[in-house]
Amino acid sequence: MKTELNKKMPFGGCSLKDFGMIAVGSFLLSLGVSWFADPAGLVVGGISGLAIVVKAVTESWFGFAVPLAVTNLVLNVPLYIISLKQRGFGFIQKSIYAVLLMTLFLWVVEYIPNIFDFKDDLLLAALACGVLSGVGIGMVMRVNGTTGGTEMLAAIVKYIHPHFPIAKLIFFIDAAIIALGFFIFGPERTVYAVISVYVCSKIIDSMLEGVHFAKEALIISEKSKEISEAIFEYLDRGNTGIPIKGMYTEEQKEMLMVIVSQKEVVQLRQIVTAIDPRAFLIIGDVHEVLGEGFNEDYDELSLS
Repeated sequence: MKTELNKKMPFGGCSLKDFGMIAVGSFLLSLGVSWFADPAGLVVGGISGLAIVVKAVTESWFGFAVPLAVTNLVLNVPLYIISLKQRGFGFIQKSIYAVLLMTLFLWVVEYIPNIFDFKDDLLLAALACGVLSGVGIGMVMRVNGTTGGTEMLAAIVKYIHPHFPIAKLIFFIDAAIIALGFFIFGPERTVYAVISVYVCSKIIDSMLEGVHFAKEALIISEKSKEISEAIFEYLDRGNTGIPIKGMYTEEQKEMLMVIVSQKEVVQLRQIVTAIDPRAFLIIGDVHEVLGEGFNEDYDELSLS
């Protein structure tokens, strides 16, 4: 079993697919920062935002700009050394790949001609940075990696103080970095930086929760059997009967649960109301569905 597993994980716990996801994600994040955030002066939080501040300050005060790649590496190294001592190599492995690749890509991207000149159009720059960064970070996080920076710092604090609210710590660190941008680049660019961070967070949520949205329908009806058969016949969807009890009437009933695509919702509603106009129908969002009839994005790793 171990031999078969090692073949699939040549990077010591990081499969080729994981490494590819980290590489592509790190490249997209580097593009977002180097092509859009940096030229427009958008301090988007994290080590990347701090690197933009360092570059602007050193260029203004000393006449030379410290490259983004240098700041990214220098600030991450001590964090990883501390995490290595705290938790061991296994904890930081994938994140090390991400940081090293991002450092490389931040350096490489500087030599790639930027075909998008958005530095004077702050809204476009904010949106482009948010989308690229969100997709990039989302790809890294999909394989249980991080891009280092504030996430790694928060993990260090969490190890020392287990009950410390890690989400609040990350928020305050990023807020402090964005506040630095306010004093360096002014309020207007700070507002657009916040817009970029918001777009980035929404893209990450979509990447992690799944973008192939579906709908869950719960149906309570006296004619559940007829509705179930119609769903099979017209939608070709399986459904599940769940015994329920009305707490007011104390009657035993059966509730149907079915997952359908968005485009099937209208047809499902027509089926239910045609059979039982008095049926109780609840429709809610489902962010990710794996199984027959729906998109399957994950490769199963056989350990047998």
